[in-house]
Amino acid sequence: MIARILVVEDSSAMRAFVRAALEEGGHVAQVVEAASGFEALRLLPREEFALAIVDINMPDVNGLELIKFMRESTKHRATPLLIISSEASDKDRERGLGLGADDYLAKPFTAEQLVGAVLRLSSKVPG
Repeated sequence: MIARILVVEDSSAMRAFVRAALEEGGHVAQVVEAASGFEALRLLPREEFALAIVDINMPDVNGLELIKFMRESTKHRATPLLIISSEASDKDRERGLGLGADDYLAKPFTAEQLVGAVLRLSSKVPG
């Protein structure tokens, strides 16, 4: 079981879907939601997360900026990152992975696909 996951997504419906998919199977002890990249930037200095799920297209601070911040941070550099995005081209995927994300799921995706990606990344959780 993964201790804490940060879900950064501006769509409340998508955050609820991600939370339900992860909690239903008992894969996560706690899901912390951030409705924007800016909100995530306020949480990250104060909290530890075993994994982060980040949308790309968000107002204020977008997902790519957030990933860059996390990869430059000594505290969050090793945190596994999963991008979820409606941007599904190979170029978008390469750009996200090139910035340091560990995996990329194009929307729409199923609960099974999400859980599978999270379980694959759980082997990278530090400690």
